[in-house]
Amino acid sequence: VKPTIGFQGALQGAGTPNQAGIGGFLPLSVGENSVWFLDALVNANFADREGESSIINTDVGGGFSTSTRLGYRWLNSDRRWMFGLNAGYDSRSVKSGDADISVTNKKTVGFQQIALNAEAVSNSWTLNGYGLIPVGDVEQKLNSVYQGGALNTYGLDAGYFITPVLKASAGYYYQHRDQEEVD
Repeated sequence: VKPTIGFQGALQGAGTPNQAGIGGFLPLSVGENSVWFLDALVNANFADREGESSIINTDVGGGFSTSTRLGYRWLNSDRRWMFGLNAGYDSRSVKSGDADISVTNKKTVGFQQIALNAEAVSNSWTLNGYGLIPVGDVEQKLNSVYQGGALNTYGLDAGYFITPVLKASAGYYYQHRDQEEVD
């Protein structure tokens, strides 16, 4: 198990800005069949394409995001399955851009969440369950008209390796927010 550093980028999607970042995996303690690790990522988030908001109605003007996980992975006794647990903290700043109507008092606000994950991986299967729980101020005013809010998210993904490099996967996630009874 070796430390790794990687670069990543993503184009804008629902709730996700255009972004580029750098991340790393750092083994903290390696045993014969286990590893404690730190996994971290920092992204620069770029402005939305004009008139194409990633969060509905108000374009995002940029910001940054971080994601950090502390975890433990281990192999079962016959080394056919790897199991893992990790927990961490994510942050994201959101800068208000232009909107579908005239707005004033554009702000940059910050959101945070706690992340929990459990995983199981074999040569044939992958299973991944996760929960993302917003903390702090989960709804904030972005400008004179619009607010942004964070959702609790819970999900499960399952995958099957058709070949050693081709995997078919399916997943389900559920999001809700108590403040507005949004599901």
